[in-house]
Amino acid sequence: MSKKKPIEILNRKAGFNYHAEQKYVAGIQLTGTEVKSIRDGNVNMGDAYCYVEEGEVWLLNMHISPFRQGSFGQHEPLRQRKLLLNKKEIKKITILAKNKGIALFPIRLFENEKGIFKLEMGVGPGKKTHDKRDDLKEKDVQRELSRMKL
Repeated sequence: MSKKKPIEILNRKAGFNYHAEQKYVAGIQLTGTEVKSIRDGNVNMGDAYCYVEEGEVWLLNMHISPFRQGSFGQHEPLRQRKLLLNKKEIKKITILAKNKGIALFPIRLFENEKGIFKLEMGVGPGKKTHDKRDDLKEKDVQRELSRMKL
């Protein structure tokens, strides 16, 4: 029996646009066709963000494509999804999110060892343009160094 490689989907825009000061791992409330579609890799987290409303944390704009083999019980691709966290974590996130310039953003969606999907989300300020330029310069330098080693 072969072991399947665990699913891990990264949000590359999150690392480029935000500083992650704190990270939290949350469960995510999904339907059956969403789980099957995620296992096929049909997820886009580029425009996704999180917000807190009435003591609950929600994920918005994460596009999960409809499952091709699904029938009439399909999910809506851009629906709101509830994130499952402890009350203490929600209180901490609420306090942090009230500060001006602080964003809640998804970093990666992954499958844990039990086969349950979790969402790693970050809390932190957005990067300024000069910070983004510095990151691009550093990336180019690392690329050049790796070419010289070969």
